[in-house]
Amino acid sequence: MAKTGARTRAAAAPALTALDFALDRSTPVPLYHQLAQQLEAAIERGALAPGDLLGNEVDLSVRLGLSRPTVRQAIQSLVDKGLLVRRRGVGTQVVHSRVRRPLELSSLYDDLEAAGQNPATQVLRNEVVPASCEVAAALGVPEGSEVAVLERLRRTHGRPVALLRNHLPPSLLPLDTARLESTGLYRMMRSAGITLHSAHQTVGARAATPKEATRLEERVGAALLTMERTAFDDSGRAVEHGTHIYPASRYTFDFQLLVRA
Repeated sequence: MAKTGARTRAAAAPALTALDFALDRSTPVPLYHQLAQQLEAAIERGALAPGDLLGNEVDLSVRLGLSRPTVRQAIQSLVDKGLLVRRRGVGTQVVHSRVRRPLELSSLYDDLEAAGQNPATQVLRNEVVPASCEVAAALGVPEGSEVAVLERLRRTHGRPVALLRNHLPPSLLPLDTARLESTGLYRMMRSAGITLHSAHQTVGARAATPKEATRLEERVGAALLTMERTAFDDSGRAVEHGTHIYPASRYTFDFQLLVRA
């Protein structure tokens, strides 16, 4: 195992000084792919933050003990993913990290916090409204009855990663706006003694509307991932119906597939 220490070789590139790269030249995995994976992991865990500079390809190849084409290919793969950008006269810069979430019943706030993404929330709407036909069916309440509706914009590193809309039974728990901006909805439910047990979730995709594009800082028509979920507590009661959208350029769902015997 050949180990390249950025800590001692990258004094001129502050973003890399605290990182070590372990590159194994004895495996069939290409060095550019190994480097790209380790850079991507550093971005995802926050060791490389948006705005950090990596230096140019020549400097990087010298610091990491790799050929320039190898470094170029690694960087290009992350540029293609939207994680890095090349800036003339500046060098290679971290743009943002892609949010990766397990396809399971979990809180976006908790997932982001666990990944070191420092989530921030802006509450756009917090009020009681008549339940639409769709919301009433999801929550098991009469159409037109009162339900609470929340709309929140979630950011990491200052950039929007999700636009969240949730409908809940109005008497389920206090929905204090200040608290909603400092923590996650599911965490508030747990604190209120609500035990989430299961959910029905549908994932899809569509193009961003002008209003959505403005809020998510995307172009009109940009690809969005969509998620619709109804969550149930341990008594089988529907406690939340969410319709969320995410910029496809900054968000992925991860899930495991099992072979059925």
